Amino acid sequence: MEGCVLLAMCDADLLGKTLKQGKIVFHIREEFYKGSLMRLEEAVGLIRQSTIVNMVGKRIVRKAVEEGWIHPDAVLEIEGVPHAQVVKV
Repeated sequence: MEGCVLLAMCDADLLGKTLKQGKIVFHIREEFYKGSLMRLEEAVGLIRQSTIVNMVGKRIVRKAVEEGWIHPDAVLEIEGVPHAQVVKV
C-alpha cells in the first residue's frame, strides 16, 4: 500500500527470542524489530504517525492498551507474552 508507515516495536529484553505455543512459532527477529532504543512514551507516541503497527511485549502492549490504541480483547498471548497489531484504514 502506497503511503503506509509500518512500525514494529518490542520490549528490548525480547529482541532475538523465539516464542512457541502449540503450532505458533513467533520469531522476534532483530531484522524486523531492532531499531532505536527509546522510552516507552516515545515508542507509543510513534503510533500516531504509523498506519500499521506490530508490537510484542508486556510493557509496550500494556502502554498501548492504556493509551487506547488497542482493545484488551485484541491482544494475543504467546507463551504469556502479549502481541498486538494496529491497522489504520
